[in-house]
Amino acid sequence: MGGKQDGEEAYGKPAKYDPTFRGPIRNRSCTDIICCVLFLVFILGYIVVGVVAWVYGDPRQVLYPRNSTGAYCGVGANKDKPYLLYFNIFSCVLATNVITVAENGLQCPTTQVCVSSCPNVTWTVGADQLLQKVGEVFYTADRNFCLPGVPWDMPVTQSLQEELCPGFLLPSTPALGRCLPWVNSSTPPELPGIPSNTTISQGISGVLDSLSARDITVKIFEDVAQSWHWILVALGVALVLSLLFILLLRLVAGPLVLVLILGVLGVLAYGIYYCWEEYRVLRDKSARINEVGITTNLGAYRNVQETWLAALIVLAVLEGILLLLLIFLRQRIRIAIALLKEASKAVGQMMSTLFYPLVTFVLLLICIVYWAMTALYLATSGQPQYVLWAPNASLPNCEKVQMNTSCNPMAQPMNYSCPGLKCVFQSYSSTGLVQRSLFNLQIYGVLGLFWTINWVLALGQCVLAGAFASFYWAFYKPQDIPTFPLSSAFIRTLRYHTGSLAFGALILTLVQIARVILEYIDSKLRGAQNPVARCIMCCFKCCLWCLEKFIKFLNRNAYIMIAIYGKNFCVSAKNAFMLLMRNIVRVVVLDKVTDLLLLFGKLLVVGGVGVLSFFFFTGRIQGLGRDFENPSLNYYWLPIMISILGAYVIASGFFSVFGMCVDTLFLCFLEDLERNDGSLDRPYYMPKSLLKILGKKNEAYPGDKKKKKK
Repeated sequence: MGGKQDGEEAYGKPAKYDPTFRGPIRNRSCTDIICCVLFLVFILGYIVVGVVAWVYGDPRQVLYPRNSTGAYCGVGANKDKPYLLYFNIFSCVLATNVITVAENGLQCPTTQVCVSSCPNVTWTVGADQLLQKVGEVFYTADRNFCLPGVPWDMPVTQSLQEELCPGFLLPSTPALGRCLPWVNSSTPPELPGIPSNTTISQGISGVLDSLSARDITVKIFEDVAQSWHWILVALGVALVLSLLFILLLRLVAGPLVLVLILGVLGVLAYGIYYCWEEYRVLRDKSARINEVGITTNLGAYRNVQETWLAALIVLAVLEGILLLLLIFLRQRIRIAIALLKEASKAVGQMMSTLFYPLVTFVLLLICIVYWAMTALYLATSGQPQYVLWAPNASLPNCEKVQMNTSCNPMAQPMNYSCPGLKCVFQSYSSTGLVQRSLFNLQIYGVLGLFWTINWVLALGQCVLAGAFASFYWAFYKPQDIPTFPLSSAFIRTLRYHTGSLAFGALILTLVQIARVILEYIDSKLRGAQNPVARCIMCCFKCCLWCLEKFIKFLNRNAYIMIAIYGKNFCVSAKNAFMLLMRNIVRVVVLDKVTDLLLLFGKLLVVGGVGVLSFFFFTGRIQGLGRDFENPSLNYYWLPIMISILGAYVIASGFFSVFGMCVDTLFLCFLEDLERNDGSLDRPYYMPKSLLKILGKKNEAYPGDKKKKKK
């Protein structure tokens, strides 16, 4: 007796009866005010960072290409010239690597000019044209690809030496605002400065071999345009299936859980049988493990009897443990099934809760878009810097030129004797106050992203918990259920518990930031191949992963207690944890039964929509009539994958609401058991099915239409 009492004391005392308690407390006060003020100040600072980024940033540096003079193509004076032409596209590969080119905004060490249209024919300056004038070779032939301001009477030879005009043109296609050559064009002519064995495909495959991908992209958009209405139909089917599954759980939860449990037992039993058959065959062949020894070829272990014997023992132990759990925990499984049925009724009474994930989705989208735009503007807050560059700085005429010194791309280089000398883009300046603080501002933005996202998720959990708690603690259902439980819970949560939600979200954010830092360090240490460091890093990552999972579990239950009692985060988290620890076996059983059921529901919805989409888009459903014919598609798998992904998102949204309902009702059920005893003054609020399972009686049954006599 003393040990039992000590165990109960270790996890706190059971909740005491409160005659004034009638569900979620209405007369409550603000909680975690300090954290609320800190969160609001942080959000204000986040807005200031966004304003600073908006003022100093210039996203045109990413959205629009720049020519060699630093001017944007498709903007201002070049409004009618939206495309960028590289004089020598091969220099993008020959002089640097793909990553460097991508980091520099697809800038290459070659002259670039804004053009109104990309060339569509192959052309090379002929030997007889070298002594002619630029106007004769380029302007009169409608080859307007020279730099602006090149005089008509300049010799072609001089324009080519100074890279003022292109020495060759290739048939190109606009992609990302750049004129990129056709990969599948005919064999190119002999090009000046390019080895004869270098093909166009070899030249640009390292930079942008996305021209064939562009054709695929066009086909993808065509397929989406042809099938979007049928995809919406598939998503509608997923919505209906998810809704029906949740609402029908009140009728089929028991048989469905039984079928799932028997299915798991059947799979394990078949595994035992299969392992026995394999073991028996190999035993008769005397195939033992000492004949194989230690080898890295894991497939060899399939042909030894010890492998199948070990698998047989493991599966048999699992089967035995599961059977024992079913025998000794059958009462708790029945409680879990009854709570699932009650959760289905609660969702049916408050259908608006099923569509609350749309609010969460919109808020999350706002957080992500705001962070992305702020990060983009911050990244483009500096002015572009240009330096002198030459393809071969070791030439005699280039030795006196100070390479990598700043220059003005609008002005001509001072030294024309160095072949290929030009003013090229290097990076964005970091001399201003904003630029010097750019890293800190980006870190602030990342912290803001994690904190706001976690706060939005916490808001959704607390709001849903408040709505479902009002259902459980309504003695006479549905008469005592508030008129607008979801909106009331939303307003109540925002008004009183913003600080508590911010507190829980901040704790989770710090752990997630630590995980991100560890992932970054791990990516840097991966090349070291130090087994000790790798092992330590793996242990740290595992510990932080477990810590994050525990904090999410604790926060979830803390938000439920906040929604019910209106206390601060720490007290609510402590009370929720103690309550769950006093009923740890019930917690585990309910959690696993719910996970199994929701997993089956997701498989049912996603699998059903996937099968229907496959049969429809592949034309295997005949006799639907002309209006229901499957569209002609380039890739029939595309709408199928979109339908499956959309069905998974819809099912996850619906079932997340149902899971929150189950968790809320479970905590209320545990509180109900501790607070009340079934007497007239202290009646249970749980439904009759739970009272029957527990063997308890209630003098005034919840749900009775007749009011309790005073």
